[in-house]
Amino acid sequence: MPFRRRDFIVANAGDGYASAVNPVKPVGRRSLLALLAAAGAGVLAACGIGGSEAGSGSAGSTAPRRYAYGDDPSQFADLYLPAPGHAVRGVVVIVHGGYWRSTYGAELGEPLAQDLTGRGYACWNLEYRRVGNGGGWPATFDDVAAGIDALAGAAAEHGLDLGSTTALGHSAGGHLAVWAAGRVKLPPGAPGAGIPAVPLTAVVSQAGVLDLGEARELDLSDGAVENLLGAPEDAERYRLADPMTAVPLDVPVYAVHGTKDTTVPPSQAENYVAAATAAGAVAELVPVPGDHFAVITPGTEAWERIVGLLGQAADAADPGLPEG
Repeated sequence: MPFRRRDFIVANAGDGYASAVNPVKPVGRRSLLALLAAAGAGVLAACGIGGSEAGSGSAGSTAPRRYAYGDDPSQFADLYLPAPGHAVRGVVVIVHGGYWRSTYGAELGEPLAQDLTGRGYACWNLEYRRVGNGGGWPATFDDVAAGIDALAGAAAEHGLDLGSTTALGHSAGGHLAVWAAGRVKLPPGAPGAGIPAVPLTAVVSQAGVLDLGEARELDLSDGAVENLLGAPEDAERYRLADPMTAVPLDVPVYAVHGTKDTTVPPSQAENYVAAATAAGAVAELVPVPGDHFAVITPGTEAWERIVGLLGQAADAADPGLPEG
């Protein structure tokens, strides 16, 4: 059955995701984070050297380290490293979602980073300006580009090999992750244009908003796309921001989507993969059990599938990496 306009809406009132299809009582920000943290309980937190302390780690490891890439309070990333003596399997750039709005932040990526460092990955949990705290066009895009590039300095400080660097983005973060992978194709003067300091080698999109044209037509989250980009008459702006217009990318994109997602329609992943593969790119549609949040909840079947894709991406970037 085709999805009608406004079938998938996320309310911006309060801190909760609420669907027009399955209305629910809004979940408070702290409650959501507690659920996510509980799902990842028992996993060792990451550690690092240098930078400034970002928070407390679990027993047996030190805290992640915070690196600012600008003067705004939202221009930072937290670096998580495996415990000393453990080999780094690859680097993962985590880009959180929230329909590009400031209601949610990088704390959504913390349980993912904690889980992945326990599996041998170094994680760069990125924050950026969102709509409501200075973001939108072009600031959000400038921040994501600059924030990923800032990883180069932190990697040099810690001796990290960036030969396998996968972007892992959820919801609006999936959009930004795929957009970032296509920066090299942007025209001069566009936000994020130029040769990236940290080339991405793959993208794993978790319920990503990958077709801005459809998202705008469906009026997802009460006009989130126009809320992000403004200037509805500026077709070029919308084209530059849309992953659909950047295909084919030079790196593989795995579009993971929950079969019970009522926040972002599965057609967002389906449309992107169809367009990318038709253009000759490597892209894969990966349906998984669960809703919009299953893909960012360690311990779920959906999350384990994502971990497997990260391993696949790491092996493809560096065939010499060990299995596991």
